Amino acid sequence: MYLGVDCGTQGTKVVILDPEKGGLRGEGYAAHALISEASGLREQEPRWWVDAFRRAYRDALERADIDSRAIRAIGVSGQQHGLVALDARGEVIRPAKLWCDTETAPQNAELLHRLGGEQGSMEQLGLVPATGYTLSKLLWLKTQEPENFDRIAHLLLPHDYLNYWLSGEIAAEYGDASGTGYFDIRTRRWAPEVLGLIEPSGRLERALPPLLEAQQPVGRVRPDVGRELGLGDDVLVASGGGDNMMGAIGTGNIRGGVVTLSLGTSGTLYAFSERAPQQQRALVAPFCSSSNGWLPLICTMNLTGTANAVREMFGLDLVQFNAEAARAPIGCDGVTMLPFLSGERVPALPGATGSLLGLNMQNLNAANLCRAVLEGTTFGLRYGLDLLRDSGIATRELRLIGGGARSPFWRQMVADIMDTRVLCPTIGEAAALGGALQAVWCESHEKGTPLALDALCERYVALDDSCAVEPDAAAVAAYGDSYARYRQQLSALHPGA
Repeated sequence: MYLGVDCGTQGTKVVILDPEKGGLRGEGYAAHALISEASGLREQEPRWWVDAFRRAYRDALERADIDSRAIRAIGVSGQQHGLVALDARGEVIRPAKLWCDTETAPQNAELLHRLGGEQGSMEQLGLVPATGYTLSKLLWLKTQEPENFDRIAHLLLPHDYLNYWLSGEIAAEYGDASGTGYFDIRTRRWAPEVLGLIEPSGRLERALPPLLEAQQPVGRVRPDVGRELGLGDDVLVASGGGDNMMGAIGTGNIRGGVVTLSLGTSGTLYAFSERAPQQQRALVAPFCSSSNGWLPLICTMNLTGTANAVREMFGLDLVQFNAEAARAPIGCDGVTMLPFLSGERVPALPGATGSLLGLNMQNLNAANLCRAVLEGTTFGLRYGLDLLRDSGIATRELRLIGGGARSPFWRQMVADIMDTRVLCPTIGEAAALGGALQAVWCESHEKGTPLALDALCERYVALDDSCAVEPDAAAVAAYGDSYARYRQQLSALHPGA
């Protein structure tokens, strides 16, 4: 048995993979709290992730009805970019600032200037750090909380921290590390000279964890944690990775032509590449994958959270919300929503707020507003897909994951707006499944009988034909007009976007 863990923004998921039966034996979930302020602050206490893991693990174990000592390895997926700072005793210094924290936008702009702008950043890192990357959080900490900054002895990401709790070992993996803003994605090495722009003494460089390849283990589960979880001896802790990197593995996105689209708290689009992208756009993040390749990616910050805000405003459950949205026509009778309630990363508008445009006495109704938030968030993803396509990424199909993927109405909307066939994996918890598959892969290398990751994906990643959606030609044309209006209004309100 193999454990896959996905520590996301809203909660932690745990799955138990049974390789003999070729599927999941049990699943569990536990929610996280979120510290959120109007300034753009978004933080969580790392101990909440550990507590959620414990609850989700017990739930999955109960559902699986297995002996916990049968678990042989654990793979952890985690939300990207979060800053977990530890002191010299290995204790957490302060709450972790998350990927969706935008109060560090001024620090990101300052660091981008110090790097020499977009061109200088590309030359040094192979990408352009966006607000939300780990780098700007460090400058924020130095200027806003200098006492805490001075205590930093170790710099970790969320999945690194869960690995640390499990194993007692401090390490990082190429895929997740590539989203920090102080990592060169082309050479797969830390970029200490970038940290020197914040702290010239070299202290931050000494706080960097050693780097692992994706198939390398972090270590073994600590004896006290093993006893608490009822595990056997020598349970392996795989390298793990960022949630997008693990989601790629969990959707079989480890070769060209496949694009994964996640409709979660954030919206992400990513595709595997065997080599570092050469013709790069600033808004496309060419991260490293956790399958020893690269994973060009775009991320929008407003998706299901924004849709839920509109849904809750009208007091609707999910079924009612989708039915209400379906009552409105494509284009919402001229209503456009720019859904930037949490700022935005793609397009790069960290300080933006949301806008409803085109309202009049005839089109102001619940159906149009419900549909407008789904169209607006999906248009943001289309904006990103256009960037990926312009960078040379082929899109034969979209593999849809995340909470929004469960909506047939939204699935069809995605297919029509993107003009691409949409498929859903049978196991929707793709990042947790990716963690479990990576645990199998990692253990096979540790034992000296390495398995091929593509063969593991071929065996365990299945697609649900009943959820397959083809684009409708008439709807594609209608959405094309609405998307053109979205882009025009976006440019008028935010010149340059």
